[in-house]
Amino acid sequence: MQIIKKLLFGLIAMLLISSCGLKKKLVYFQGEDQIELSRYSYTPVFKADDLLQITVTADDPETALPFNQADPSAGLVRGNLGYSTGAPVTTGYLIDSTGQVNMPVIGKVKVLGLNRVEATQLIEGKLKQYLSNPVVQIRIMNFRVTVLGDVRTPGTFTIPNERITILEAIGLAGDLTITGNRKSVTVIRNEGDSEKQFKIDLTSKEIFNSPVYYLDQNDVVYVEPNAGARTQSTVWAKAGTFFVSVSSVIVSTIAVITK
Repeated sequence: MQIIKKLLFGLIAMLLISSCGLKKKLVYFQGEDQIELSRYSYTPVFKADDLLQITVTADDPETALPFNQADPSAGLVRGNLGYSTGAPVTTGYLIDSTGQVNMPVIGKVKVLGLNRVEATQLIEGKLKQYLSNPVVQIRIMNFRVTVLGDVRTPGTFTIPNERITILEAIGLAGDLTITGNRKSVTVIRNEGDSEKQFKIDLTSKEIFNSPVYYLDQNDVVYVEPNAGARTQSTVWAKAGTFFVSVSSVIVSTIAVITK
């Protein structure tokens, strides 16, 4: 009887240990410490090859017409909350390799490295000699992020509000699969003439203070497949079934003996 009880307790302990190990690999944001997010003020800055929709209005709407173009969002397939996939937009003001946009009448305006507020103020200042009370609105039309690798629905997503976290991007891709390596997610970012790679651990709360917690336009998120996790999950699934079967036999045996 004592041998049977010890065997039963041993099997239960093995099941508990295996479930704890699996939890550490799959659960996001582990740790008891509270992390304060320090990047709430994130604002994207304009980069070369950004395609801008620049809308100009004035006291006399007719005078502002030459500065406006057709809606560049036509042709996109929109999903929930305005996120979209589809053919790339082809109209708008393209920031060239020198960081400038070429606008009617006022000519080239350098907006590279400026945020939306700074670029708006700059263009409005240039328009004041041609328009009465000009008001400028700017939007990045090709603000896209790409999520690849071991996720449920990889793809490229157009972001309507120019602000998205890596967690939201992964959510758009349907989250990681069971075999996705949550401890090794790579963000590839274009900075000038070079690309930088950042490694992210989704199981750590430190992700909230990562420099790539907020994604920039054209960032690529890559989730590494975890072959070991795939094999391990299969092994543990089979082992779990075996342990449950053995445990049932032991419990049944104990019930018969103790009658």
